[in-house]
Amino acid sequence: MLTVKSLTVNYNPANNEQNTFTSGDCVSGEVTLEVTKECTIDSLSIQFKGKAEVMWCEHHGQNTVVYHSKDKYFSIKHFFVGEKKDNGDNETLLTNHIGKTYVNVVAPGCHIYPFTFQIPFQDMPSSFDGAFGKIVYSLNAKLSRSVRAPTTDSININYVTNADLNRDPGLMEPQHESTDKKMKFFNSGTVAMDVNLEKTGFFQGEGLKVMACIQNNSSREIKPKYCVYRKHSFFAQGNRRVSTQDLYKEVGEPIPPSSNQNVTRVLSIPLDVEPSILNCSILKAEHRLRVYLDVKYASDPVIKFPIVILPAPKVPGVKTPPLAASGFGFEPFGNTYPAWEMVSPQPPSAPQLSDPPPAYGTSGTYPSLMDSGNKY
Repeated sequence: MLTVKSLTVNYNPANNEQNTFTSGDCVSGEVTLEVTKECTIDSLSIQFKGKAEVMWCEHHGQNTVVYHSKDKYFSIKHFFVGEKKDNGDNETLLTNHIGKTYVNVVAPGCHIYPFTFQIPFQDMPSSFDGAFGKIVYSLNAKLSRSVRAPTTDSININYVTNADLNRDPGLMEPQHESTDKKMKFFNSGTVAMDVNLEKTGFFQGEGLKVMACIQNNSSREIKPKYCVYRKHSFFAQGNRRVSTQDLYKEVGEPIPPSSNQNVTRVLSIPLDVEPSILNCSILKAEHRLRVYLDVKYASDPVIKFPIVILPAPKVPGVKTPPLAASGFGFEPFGNTYPAWEMVSPQPPSAPQLSDPPPAYGTSGTYPSLMDSGNKY
């Protein structure tokens, strides 16, 4: 029978329907330790960290080159049992509900250790999961015992950058482009379009208004088409890897030959479209609007606009009662919020075998190395 039956970490949902956190928010939760018999703990900790990491492989003849880079935003650790490794504000020793340190000898049963972190007030990119890179904000619990491999568990939170159209004036800038094309071969005449966007930045779920003046001076009808696509760029060791994907398309009404029309189209940006990421040094998530005219037997005239997708404003949800805990973010607040511990004796049961959860570094930290094959 294993002494440590389980170690799990959970957090209380955010007070909004999207269950997202941003800079300055508090993340509360608990680490639950279940043991089948009395055991001695060397250390028990919970670490909150944010980081970005990219990796991909390229084959050059007989050689395989691995491109890898990472960027750390913050790391804060609380100890329930054990000693701090330094005297900095990034490590805190928590106490129980009566202000005393947790004991390092635990009885059989279930033990609960509450915690609270505050997300640092700094500019950090939103959570992200791409083909060759990730941005992860995670809570990682670790139990260490003498002459035994550590037991770990981790869970990710969904972090989003605080969106503000007024903070970046460029997001409110209108955009305008025009193009024309002379028909050849099976067509004759010319086609042209003049396209305007009211602004550059759009929230998830918002309507993207496209205003176009289309001149069809050709011998065939043409159709205006619209496509919003995303472009992921990954950077490591002076190299770049790019992945693109069309997100959604729409087709407008046909424009008859020898006619001019003003066309307005409102494209609905889905709520689940990932926000743009432009504030990360090793990866970018960009978005484009492609407006083009579908002309038979000819290459299509195309206009591309860069657009920025912002996280949707938070919608208040059902508030979860906060868990009591001590220690906030980089500056410990003492024991204003008491921690508590519960022990529930376990009745005799048949032996159960279970493997400890994988360490953080082996639980999907690295992205897939498969090439997306997209061009941009």
